[in-house]
Amino acid sequence: MSLLQSIILAIIEGLTEFLPVSSTGHMIIASSAMGIEANPFVKLFTVAIQLGAILSVVVLYWKRFFKSFDFYLKIGAAFIPAVVAGLFFKKYIDALLERVDVVGYTLLIGGIFFLFIDKIFKTAHESDQTITYPKALRIGLFQVIAMIPGVSRSAATIIGGLSQKLTRKNAAEFSFFLAVPTMFAATVLSGYQYYSDGYTLSGEEINILIIGNIAAFVVAMIAIKSFINFLTKHGFKLFGYYRIVVGIVILALYYFGAGLSIL
Repeated sequence: MSLLQSIILAIIEGLTEFLPVSSTGHMIIASSAMGIEANPFVKLFTVAIQLGAILSVVVLYWKRFFKSFDFYLKIGAAFIPAVVAGLFFKKYIDALLERVDVVGYTLLIGGIFFLFIDKIFKTAHESDQTITYPKALRIGLFQVIAMIPGVSRSAATIIGGLSQKLTRKNAAEFSFFLAVPTMFAATVLSGYQYYSDGYTLSGEEINILIIGNIAAFVVAMIAIKSFINFLTKHGFKLFGYYRIVVGIVILALYYFGAGLSIL
């Protein structure tokens, strides 16, 4: 993977990580188009650049992270289901991660669902916006669904927030906050596994990781601000159409022998 390829992947990560469109699906298409080999470092890179993306959340919402300790407890409550599911179902999750067709189908099915989501979850009342511990835990249960590749962590947790009668804006913001421990844990685990398997990082690879994280950080900052404004005004339908198109593209490439593989 060249430096230019890494920057392109980082830009895609920054754009798609917090949108309900599946960053995994976009990584598959981009890596296939650029002919990137799915080696251990590339797999580490696609996870590690999430650090840049989550840093954008901390910077944009820094006041919320210093507001109260209760904020962290609720994020922790929402994070627990993913930890438990990861420990008990890692074998099955890893098996799904090898299935490109699963990504295509989940994008497609999720896209169809998104066409109707604004009618299913009607506008919430401002009086119902307090996130209690039970609400946080239930949103966290939705995040478990996102372990199926192609579902999109952002999509699952935003829908979880809407199911708890949060507004689109509040559901999206809580999804951003929940991404911080989730993506940080995934990065640490990926790095630990990389070194446990006997691999080390060269100076060039460290530079690629640093530049990739910077690119992901800058792009994610722009994506988050734009997404909140768009979602508040227009809802989810456009994302539904977009997911359907991406899902069809992935399935077409997969079944017509394009040699797609999960990074």
